[in-house]
Parts: sequence; structure tokens; C-alpha cells
Amino acid sequence: MKIRFILYILLGVVMAACEKDLNQVPISSPSIDNFYRNTADFQQAVNGIYQALHANVTPGLTAATYDYAVRQFELSEIRSDNVYAPGTGAPRDYVPVNNFDKTLSTNPYIAGLWFDNFNGILRANIVLDKLNPTAVPDNASRDRFEGEAKFLRAFFYFDLVRWVGKVPIFDHVATPTEALNIPRSPVADVYNLVISDLQTAITKLPLTYTAASDKGRATSYAAKALLALVYLTRSGPTYNIEGPGLGTNDYPAALTLLNDIIGHFTLQTTYASVFAYNNKNNSEVIFDMQNLDPGTTANSGLGTELPNYMYEQPYGLAVNIGFDGGVVTDAPKVPSNNLLTSFEPNDTRDNSSILLSYINQQGATVSRAQFVKFLDLAKKPLIRFNFACNYPIIRYADVLLMKAEAILRGGGGGTQAEVDALVNQVRNRAGLANISNVTLDMLLTERRHEFVAEGKRWHDLVRTGKVLTVMAAWKATDDVANKMAVPTANDIIYPIPQTQLSVNPGLYTQNAGY
Repeated sequence: MKIRFILYILLGVVMAACEKDLNQVPISSPSIDNFYRNTADFQQAVNGIYQALHANVTPGLTAATYDYAVRQFELSEIRSDNVYAPGTGAPRDYVPVNNFDKTLSTNPYIAGLWFDNFNGILRANIVLDKLNPTAVPDNASRDRFEGEAKFLRAFFYFDLVRWVGKVPIFDHVATPTEALNIPRSPVADVYNLVISDLQTAITKLPLTYTAASDKGRATSYAAKALLALVYLTRSGPTYNIEGPGLGTNDYPAALTLLNDIIGHFTLQTTYASVFAYNNKNNSEVIFDMQNLDPGTTANSGLGTELPNYMYEQPYGLAVNIGFDGGVVTDAPKVPSNNLLTSFEPNDTRDNSSILLSYINQQGATVSRAQFVKFLDLAKKPLIRFNFACNYPIIRYADVLLMKAEAILRGGGGGTQAEVDALVNQVRNRAGLANISNVTLDMLLTERRHEFVAEGKRWHDLVRTGKVLTVMAAWKATDDVANKMAVPTANDIIYPIPQTQLSVNPGLYTQNAGY
């Protein structure tokens, strides 16, 4: 898809001139009012909604925010038992995330997740507010634009709910004055908007696209898969916090959606091929973040920085990654011992995702593990900002394992034998033998290995009610530096950024525990 070629459309998201700099306020301007004149204008505007998945300039911060892929790794993987990053030297933004610090309201990752998601919501709202038959007379095109905008608005709101719980609902373009008086809505109300948007997207979006330029756009299948995940998440335990779980028992609804998808996609033959730079938009991809190959262009911002947040800086130097970057060794960010020892022998997901050692520039062997799942040394960019790998957000293996989860959680319409068969499809692709009588804990282990470094682990633990017991046990065995606090229910979601609390004191109340 040509989304990454489209630069920002000026949507009024830079709030320096606005009332008290409320970052998420959608604001109108004459340039916006005059822009939406024809189908081509709306196509460009919809492309701009997808662009919100990528790194953007955040008002009030000194640098661009992290792209969606980086943020999922930093806030989900590092928060979970997959990564150990306690910090031993210079302060790094990810260390407080690992250590369950209570000072995260001023952390750039938290500010970024708030701004980027509301930036995407703003862009979607502008399209939805402006869309009309005069500008876009073709019904199919108008339906698709509405479906894409609502899919993405739901996507961004769901991301917010999973990270911070209650958020203000903007279902139209609000003026700064309106926004200053819109409080955080209950999680149930946010879910109602998300579900409504996705149900509309399912009916408005095509099943597939034929044009090469449309690869990567949301489809009806993507909307069904995301809605199934929404139902599974909403059905999770409440933990007595205002977080993503409401205990709604939507497992039958999730199962129906997942059944609609199964059979229309296929697993790739090998695990590594799912992520291959030369195999994008393959048979397993349902929805992903598109990143283009910058070719010989250096600082063009067409790719992603994600691999740079996983490999060590000395490794980047040793393999000649341009403007090497990487994780500094005075604040290591490594696969946890618990993760490393959890893989079965011959599991191809292990070798495809984790490098146990490497030879540094001095010719010495460094025996320290690191994630290399999204790194292809044959496709090195000129600089670390431009890795050409796509980032899978929903893939077919996830659909298979979500169906197994829905059955195990009481979704009905499935058997233990079906659960086993679903899990074994994924295991067999990884070179492993069949297992039987799969339990929820066994399923979580398969998901941990299948989606390692893909930003799903924390959400999986929260959704299934396992997060506090798993993380307490993991801290007891893996926190050798004794830097981590014991996580509590309040740590399940992150705080509201302090900048948002300061906009209109009293409008928002900080999440408990921060």
C-alpha cells in the first residue's frame, strides 16, 4: 500500500496555538474544510489515518514518538516475563516500564501512546465527518472509506483501553472548548463505540483487495479478527480496576467471528517466512503495519526502527548496520532466562526469534541473548530508522489460537479435540510434535512462543487472568538485580500522561497507583 508515501495532511493536530495545548483535541481549520473535495482527496486522507501507526512529532516532547511496533515491544514485551531490562547504568525510558515504577505518568512511551492513538482517532473523525455523496459519489468507494476510518478508529481506541482503561470519547471532530470538557468515559462505553465501529467495518469493507497499491488496507476479515480479540479482551477478569476486562463472557460471539475467518487464510510453510522482507502480505497476514524498503535512500522514514530496539549496539556495529543504534549495554534489554529455557528442543520459533551469541568487532564471542526476529542482515538499511520489515498485527496463527482460547473459555460449539487440533497446526509448523488435552496454561505457552517479541504477551496474561501470579513468580526467579516492584492490580494498566492531567485540572483523575 502507498500509505507510507503520503506525508501528513495538515489536520490541526499540532496544538501549540490551542487552548492549553490539549494534545488530543481535534480542531478544525480552513485548510481542512477546503481539502475534502473529491474521491482522491478522501483516499489521501484515509491513507493519513494509517500513517498514525508510524512515528509522529508529539507536541510537548523533544522528539518524534515511537511507532506502533516499537511501542508494543516496549510496553508489552518489556512489561512481561519475556524481557528482563532492570537497568544497571544510565537511565533509559524502558527501565521504569520493566520495574513497575510508579512515576510512569511522565514517561515518553506513555505520552506517545496517548498522542499517537488520539492523532489517529482525530484523522478518522475528520474523514467520517467530511465524507459525503457529493465529494465521493461512488457508493462502493464511500463505503470503503467509512469502513477503513471506523476500523482504524476502533483500532486506536482499543489500544488505548488496553493500556490505560478509561479515555475520553471523541466520535466526531470536537472543538478545543468542547474537548476541554469531555471527561474520561467508562471502559464499557468505549467498548460500545469500538464494537459498533467494527461491526460497521465488517459490512463496509471488502474481503480482499486486487490492486497491489491497496495491499495492507483493512479488510472485512481484519475487522472480524479485531472484533473477536475485543470480545476476548472484554470478557477477561476485572481485577477490581477500571481496565480492559469487564467479565462479559463474549466468548460465543468471538468464536462465531473466528469461524468466519478460518479457511480463508493459511499458515506459511515455515515460521521464518512469515516475517521475511521479500514475503510481505503473505497468506498468513490478516492485518499488519506496512513498512517500505527505502532502497538507497537514507533518512526517508519509510521503514521501521523496531529491530533497533531489540539488538545490542555492539552487535549493530559488528554487522555494519548503518548508524548502528541498538540497545546500550549499560542498560541491557535481554530475553529473560525464563523465556529462554521455556522452548522445547527443535522449536524453530526459538532460533528464528532469538540469537544467543555473536562475534563482536574485536573478534570476541559475546554470550548474551537478543531478539533478532525482525532483522534480516541481507536487507540492512543505510540507517537504523528504515528497516523494511512489515509488522504483523493480526495473523492467521493468532486466529487459530484465539479460537482455541474461546472454546477453552466456554465459547461453546467446540471440543477438546478441536482445541488440540488448532494448537497442533501451529506447533507442527514450528517443527514440534502433537500434544493433547491442551489447557489454558498450555495454550498461553504456545502463544508465548509463537508471538514472542510481537507485543502480545502482556495482553495475553491480562486477558486470561494470569498476569499477577505469573509475574510474581517470574520476579522471584528472574529479577536477579532486585530492581522490580511486585506487580499489583493497579500495574495492569498504565497511567494517564501527566501533561493531560495538567490541561484542565480535575477533568481527568489519574489511574489508581500512580
